[in-house]
Amino acid sequence: MDTAVSYAADGAVATIIMTTPALGLAAKQNLLAAVQRAAADEAIRAVVLTGTGRVFTAGQDLGEHAAALTEPGAFDTIEAHYNPVITGLATMPKPVIAAINGTCAGAGLGLALACDLRVAAAGVRFTTAFTGIGLTPDSGLSAALSRAVGTARASELVLLAEPFTAEDALSWGLVGRVVPGPDLPSVAAELAGRLAAGPTRAYATAKHAIRAAWAAPWPEVLAAESRDQAVLGATQDHQNAVQAFLAKRRPEFTGRD
Repeated sequence: MDTAVSYAADGAVATIIMTTPALGLAAKQNLLAAVQRAAADEAIRAVVLTGTGRVFTAGQDLGEHAAALTEPGAFDTIEAHYNPVITGLATMPKPVIAAINGTCAGAGLGLALACDLRVAAAGVRFTTAFTGIGLTPDSGLSAALSRAVGTARASELVLLAEPFTAEDALSWGLVGRVVPGPDLPSVAAELAGRLAAGPTRAYATAKHAIRAAWAAPWPEVLAAESRDQAVLGATQDHQNAVQAFLAKRRPEFTGRD
């Protein structure tokens, strides 16, 4: 990968860093490759997605987009890059943490919402951005934002496209934690390490169940929970954890059967 995106593995944690302020072609291609790499590597049990400097990501590179508007297929990048990245983050069988270090706009907000946990640096600014340039959201933002903050607030954030702060995002439930900027890497690393040492299969199943529950009728939710509990109940992670609980000791998880 070139410098548009960096990928580093430290034990069971992979860190994906978007190193350009906006997502041009190279960044989108490399981000997709990084997400797929993390998803496929069985040694990786937790992932951190972050940016550099004052920007998490501002979303699509509008200079590139403006040039593409003169050619056929200007919006092919949604199917070719954004949708696979969002799907990869949301469905990989391991938890993903968005460490939002700076400005998070447009498709960048979609990326953050596709992650399972979100930690933001104090003072970070967010915006949906899309209607400001005459577009509707992509990157799953319309659904993910509604689920995160409710349809009334999501409508305001999308239609008015006004910026909001990390502190706003915390009060609305869009992020789980806001921490001082210098502390963000260590907080994200601590969370990732904790998740990487946890029951990976249980996390993967819970992650799927949480997302599926939004669309599924209540009886299907109950049936899926029952089925998944039975499957996970047969794993060594679960059985060892029960014994550890009874013995009043900390459980150790392998993340496998």
